[in-house]
Amino acid sequence: MTVGTPTAVSARNVDLSMFGTDPWWLVIAKAIVIFAFLVLTTLVLILAERKVMAWMQMRVGPDRVGPKGLLQTVADGIKLGLKEGITPTGVDKPIYLLAPVIATAPAFMAFAVIPFGPVVSVFGHPTPLQLTDLPVAVLYILAVTSVGVYGIVLAGWASGSTYPLLGGLRSTAQVISYEIAMGLTFAAVFLLSGTMSTSGIVAAQDGLWFVVLLIPSFLIYSVSMVGETNRAPFDLPEAEGELVGGFHTEYSSLRFAMFMLAEYVNMITVSALLTTMFLGGWHAPWPFNMGSWANSGWWPVVWFVLKVWGVLFVFVWLRSTLPRLRYDQFMALGWKLLIPIAVVWVMVVAVVRQLAGDEVLPQSATLVVGGVALTAVVFAYLMISSRRRDRDRLAPPPPAATGFDPMAGGFPVPPMPVPSAQATSKEASDARKIDV
Repeated sequence: MTVGTPTAVSARNVDLSMFGTDPWWLVIAKAIVIFAFLVLTTLVLILAERKVMAWMQMRVGPDRVGPKGLLQTVADGIKLGLKEGITPTGVDKPIYLLAPVIATAPAFMAFAVIPFGPVVSVFGHPTPLQLTDLPVAVLYILAVTSVGVYGIVLAGWASGSTYPLLGGLRSTAQVISYEIAMGLTFAAVFLLSGTMSTSGIVAAQDGLWFVVLLIPSFLIYSVSMVGETNRAPFDLPEAEGELVGGFHTEYSSLRFAMFMLAEYVNMITVSALLTTMFLGGWHAPWPFNMGSWANSGWWPVVWFVLKVWGVLFVFVWLRSTLPRLRYDQFMALGWKLLIPIAVVWVMVVAVVRQLAGDEVLPQSATLVVGGVALTAVVFAYLMISSRRRDRDRLAPPPPAATGFDPMAGGFPVPPMPVPSAQATSKEASDARKIDV
């Protein structure tokens, strides 16, 4: 992170002339490198996740296949490839077979506009370390990743089973609710950077990173990306305690592996997007940015990859430590907390942007103070609400006027009939007759 003011970038000033001029072989090479990066990162991430979770939970973890278990992910991939692919009777076969492809392909497509670094020379051809860029690149990512949820929904529906269908419906509700909050965080970034181009957003953070200027947007996006990728503690569409396995219950072999690949590639994509939008993209952190070498050549690729892996570590950390939420809590978090806060913060950013243009307020200082203040207010509200709920739960229930509370335990229960004195004496007489 560098100290200074953000570079003012407008959509008209973003230079996209470098894109679309590469020779065909360089375009193919870039696409292959991005595909290989995502696949290899997925293989390493699965192993790293199991190792880190074992370390955090004081377990052994994988240690049998290869030296210290380093080949465990490769063995799992071979095992899934050799398993029999079972297609249950009663499925909608074309959609059932197409759903894993629909879930996987958009995860790779979204990475096309992620910048890995500045312009470099490849065999004498100057080219940006990015496959392509668009004036609306971030909207392209939102659109492509939204298509991926169709694979989950169609997998649940085409399976012809109750639990996969419920998992698909849950995933739809998650995407609708949390993508609204995610889009509002992007709106704040667009207002501040003046562009929707990913390379332009990275250029706007040449001074101060947006994680400092847009603290509420950063926190809201951090929560939303976990919900978008169906990861613990928000993995409700595949909750094994409720839905057996969720939307992929009826899948096996390579079709099941494709869903797992899509999940991990989506994790890498949202982590790269977080890095691009809030963590300065490929810009070097302090103190490395003190030298001009850090933001030139191939060094920016190193900073970008390190930032992405730092975000991926948070994914693993959350899965290792937090229990799964109830579904009503998860929906309430999105609709009642994240979306209202995101709307308020976008309005604040717009007002500050206008006042800064009129030279009424300093933009950077006002955004930092406003972001810290809003975050502090929200955390204070959450702490007070949590303590109030704990106090109400532990307090003894007030005595009901009639001696019966129909809502005790949270469910309406009709009162038991009170026996009259005549009925009680008759029951006692019948009991004596039985004893005799």
